[in-house]
Amino acid sequence: MRRFVLDKLNEWKTHVNRKPLLIKGARQVGKTWVMKEFGRLNFEEVIYVNFEREKLLSTLFEADFDVDRILLALQLFSGISPVAGKTLLIFDEIQEAKGGLTTLKYFHENAPQYHVVGAGSLLGIALQGESFPVGKVDFLELHPLSFSEFLLALNEESLLSVLRKQDWKMIQLFHEKFVTLLKQYYFVGGMPEVVDFFAQERNFAETRKIQESILIAYEQDFSKHAPHEIIPRIRMLWNSLPAQLAKENKKFIYGLVKEGARAKEYETALAWLEDYGLIHRVNRVSKVGFPLKSYLDFKAFKLFVSDVGLLCALSDLNEKIILEGNRLFTEFKGALTEQFILQQLISELNYKPFYWSEERSTGEIDFLIQSSNNFYPIEVKAEENLQSKSLKNFHAKYAPQVSVRTSLAHFKKENWLVNIPLYAIKEVETVLTEINEDKK
Repeated sequence: MRRFVLDKLNEWKTHVNRKPLLIKGARQVGKTWVMKEFGRLNFEEVIYVNFEREKLLSTLFEADFDVDRILLALQLFSGISPVAGKTLLIFDEIQEAKGGLTTLKYFHENAPQYHVVGAGSLLGIALQGESFPVGKVDFLELHPLSFSEFLLALNEESLLSVLRKQDWKMIQLFHEKFVTLLKQYYFVGGMPEVVDFFAQERNFAETRKIQESILIAYEQDFSKHAPHEIIPRIRMLWNSLPAQLAKENKKFIYGLVKEGARAKEYETALAWLEDYGLIHRVNRVSKVGFPLKSYLDFKAFKLFVSDVGLLCALSDLNEKIILEGNRLFTEFKGALTEQFILQQLISELNYKPFYWSEERSTGEIDFLIQSSNNFYPIEVKAEENLQSKSLKNFHAKYAPQVSVRTSLAHFKKENWLVNIPLYAIKEVETVLTEINEDKK
């Protein structure tokens, strides 16, 4: 399986100011596989420790943070003598070892020549409870497979190459093929185990069973790791997400979680799900200015899940509903499409999206991104409907260099607007760069 994050790990490996690396991400997004594969491809030897499984070593850092003592213990455990530059040290489920996160500081200060990578399914939550000096650790976020990685997993390298070349005439020729693969991605999503199975078997029913087992594992983690008093609220909030996203206006409404619910009752549960890596919060901006994050409206936001396939499973949508495009899919398509675009903006392009809406109007822009001191509105259309009243009003009011619409329509560039096919959204950054260059 090809994961683009391996390229980022290679950059980290050779960076002159490299620090110990922590990989964050929800359970089962492939953190362990990525670390081991990175070690296999780039190092002579790998010392791998899972602190959740190796209970003896979970006390390794309690006595002190002497790096020489720690390296000796790792040698005795693995039978491998660590050699700087040739051995990768992997600390999996690092949050299960008391003092594990703090230890990274001492590797940075006293033994920076060693390559150390840590990860954990509950790492985001642990980071809120255990402090360590800022600036001593590098971070990397791992997400489910993007649509591009999905195409590679399905041996569609040629189609991906056409997208990368932005050969819009060729892309238009194979439009129906891209749409079919896009619908498959809506159902399958990007969880590595799910994609790997589907790539081999192409069995939708059995694919759904794997997704359901992942959802069950998440529910078990709620019970096992969340503070007891907020577990019911976590479950209610999590299970409300399909209804939240099915609305025309996808602003999160606490009343859909429970009648009469108020924000302060669910703030902790919401933060827990965010730290666990299961949801993405997209805040509204009250004003369009630089930087966009300076104008956040913390009371207004949308919530998306970590993976579009899991959203389908959580919503109990079967493959016939999606692939055949019947009425139920048509009604829910806007939710899946906006979820898909959000996922690609984060995983493929590393954007931090926001959204914009008028104070006393129905006008709304689905996503607003900032890049190279410019801001760009993105309107998401699930069909080929090219009506863009809100986008036109936004463009007239704030005059961005160009506005973006992504839909099932073919690529089209106008003076103020560019339409990018949904399945080609990864190319938005390159398209915007080219447009900006043309306008100089």
